[in-house]
Parts: sequence; C-alpha cells; structure tokens
Amino acid sequence: MKLVVVSAGLSVPSSTRLLADRLAAATAGRVSGAVDVRVVELRDLAVEIAHNLTNGFPGRALSAAIEEVTSADGLIVVTPVFSASYSGLFKSFFDVLDKDALVGKPVLVGATGGTGRHSLVLEHALRPLFAYLRAVVVPTGVYAASEDWGVEGLAERVERAGGELAALMSALAGPAESSPPSISPSASADTEEAAAPVAVPAPVPVPAQPSPARADGFHVVPFEEQLAALRV
Repeated sequence: MKLVVVSAGLSVPSSTRLLADRLAAATAGRVSGAVDVRVVELRDLAVEIAHNLTNGFPGRALSAAIEEVTSADGLIVVTPVFSASYSGLFKSFFDVLDKDALVGKPVLVGATGGTGRHSLVLEHALRPLFAYLRAVVVPTGVYAASEDWGVEGLAERVERAGGELAALMSALAGPAESSPPSISPSASADTEEAAAPVAVPAPVPVPAQPSPARADGFHVVPFEEQLAALRV
C-alpha cells in the first residue's frame, strides 16, 4: 500500500514537515502489511509549478510528483498557515492536478501556524478544498501551533487521525464485495411455484372522532379529517 505525504513547508528544518512525518508514522503503524511512504516536498517544485501554471506543461520533477500523488492509496497533506489560509504554493500544486485526480482518495489534512487562533483553517480552507476535489477527508484534521509541540494533546490527535486514515485506506483497498449467487432457471421456477400469493386483509375503517370546538367559537378540524378530504 502506498502512502504519499505532501509537505508545503518552506524552511529547513520545517515544523510542517515534522508534523507530516509524525502523521505518516502514525498512519503506517496502523496499517496491516507493508506501507510504502513517499514524501513530496513542494518547496523543491516551486519553479516547475509556476511554469506549469503559465505554460500548461509540467517539468520532469513535477510530473513525477503528480504521478506519486495520483497513484497513492492515501494522502497526507500539510501546509503552513499564510494569511489565515493555506499557502499559495500548496494551493498552486493542487491547481495543476487534473480535476478528477483525487476522486475517492483518502486524505488526512494538517496545518501548522504560529498561534492557535488559526486552527479553524482546517475547516474553512483545507476541508472545503478537498471536498471540491471529491476526495474523502478523514474526520480528524491536525493543527499544530508553536505552543502545541511537546505538550499534551498533539500526540493523541496525531494518533487518532493516523488511525482514521489507515482504516479508510484498508477499507478501500480490501477485496470487492462478492456478487450475489446466480439462480438457475430450475431453481427460480421452483421458487416461483412455492411462493403462494398472500392475501392482504382490508384495512379496518376507524370511526371519525367528533371535531373539538374551542371556547372562542372556532371549529378545529382534526388532521385525520383534513387528510381524508384529500383522498381521491
């Protein structure tokens, strides 16, 4: 099974890449069987992404990255927060993909930022983007602010999100449901002969209840009478 990590971190070392690696380890540890983990660093593809946006032709490295992403059984995508949203480099990479490239593909979204006030970027930016691309986004997204590293809570979110992605990858990679058994003509005939018509008793009419009258003189028509008046 192939797991591809897309990291949009710009610095070296990068907290975005660190979060991506932790999510990949959590996912691979929960998948039964061997997992081939590949990492796509968008920082190394920035020039080719810009050229592709202007001339429509991906370079060699960008083509290889696109092939990795489209052939993955599961994706982990992590971006730093720029101006309260995903980075332009992150968005540009997914802009150059074919519009159907991620249909039905399991995706785990993550983001990093300098403050916890940007944590909703997962819900108002990343999740809608991949819903538009018709990917299957796991319920738990992981946001890591500067103060989250080394404190309680981040490791638990990483493990939970990795487990959800692993379960979805395994479910989609499992054997297809077996087709229903075929019925031979003779067996079908025997079944039809054995099935006798069942008489359905006629419904018993329910006597109408007198319509209640209100103290202010208005006559209240019960709902049953209103339905009966509509029947043909």
